[in-house]
Amino acid sequence: MERFELQKLRDLPIEGVAHQLGMKVQKHKTLCPFHEDRHPSLSFHTGRNTFKCFVCDAHGGVIDLTMQVLRKDFKEACRWLADEHNIIVSEWKPAESPQLITHNSKLITTKYAKYFAHPYLNAEARTFLFEERKLHPAVIRWCRLNSYTDRHDTPWLQIPYYDIDGHLIGVQNRRLSHPPLRGNEEVHPRFRFPRGSKCRIYNLPVLKMLKEGEDLWIAEGCSDCWALLSSGKKAIAIPSATLLRETDLESLNPKLSTLNLHMYPDADLPGEKLYLQLKTLYPEIIRHTLPTNHKDYSEYYASSH
Repeated sequence: MERFELQKLRDLPIEGVAHQLGMKVQKHKTLCPFHEDRHPSLSFHTGRNTFKCFVCDAHGGVIDLTMQVLRKDFKEACRWLADEHNIIVSEWKPAESPQLITHNSKLITTKYAKYFAHPYLNAEARTFLFEERKLHPAVIRWCRLNSYTDRHDTPWLQIPYYDIDGHLIGVQNRRLSHPPLRGNEEVHPRFRFPRGSKCRIYNLPVLKMLKEGEDLWIAEGCSDCWALLSSGKKAIAIPSATLLRETDLESLNPKLSTLNLHMYPDADLPGEKLYLQLKTLYPEIIRHTLPTNHKDYSEYYASSH
């Protein structure tokens, strides 16, 4: 975990963290959870963001308090704090020395890789991912999603695509606000793909985590993939049947052929087309049906959480 990420956790208001840990704080004091306490003897110093019990001498900062109350080690306590406050912390890092094959891949790497080294989520991205889509913070960290606001004050979500070895190969930008209309059409597109992006299969690094005979879910689009990952499934995604090339999946055949493949096709024509395309390549793929009135797995997941 990077130093600046730890500082984010240490800077969390300690009395707010104490409340989340089940402690009742009044006038900067609470009953000490570390000894039998009948009168509040644990005090908080909000200026220093620390705590101290004047009976048992328990003391420390935000992470120390979390470790001691939850009886977790340092790493587990940091993870709990990050998840509770939707703070991005490092889970894995892209390959440091990508093998550049073409000029376009070099353009993507040199221009965009820096944005995903330390991902940041603005308010609009947090609302979309955590409140509307109900996604798990660990999934967002794994996927290294980033956000930015353009010169028109339009918020965007940046979605990096990596190859199986962790080399950045593409970027998909998703608009997070509703733009003005020109007639019946939106002024700005919902998705943008920078020049040189290869956005055909998403979340390929997860394949290295899978062993022979394990389940892999194939989603139609990144949102479905995030929902599947948040529900505990290992998943990759294909953003569009029109972007998919048979050579993309055939290149993964040695790995995919050893796995149990599953899919929830979107309840529309493109979803059916993608499923049939996959069925041709992988006849053993198992089809799952979405509940009535749900267009895709992401919608179903959000409605059930």
